[in-house]
Amino acid sequence: MQAALDPNPAHQRWVVRYRGFVLIPQNDLTWLVRPERSPMSLLPFRTPASSVDDVKALIDWRLNQAA
Repeated sequence: MQAALDPNPAHQRWVVRYRGFVLIPQNDLTWLVRPERSPMSLLPFRTPASSVDDVKALIDWRLNQAA
């Protein structure tokens, strides 16, 4: 995991990079999933998955569906 750059420690968020995507936890307990760069194989999306492993599994599933 890596902290987003923000001078105020109260506003720091952790992000996870996985298979070309950035997983960003949100305040409402969802995850925002964005591609790291273009061209995008999947559009950005939100997921209510509760753990980072659930989000990774969802990314794997979506990438297999797109192939």
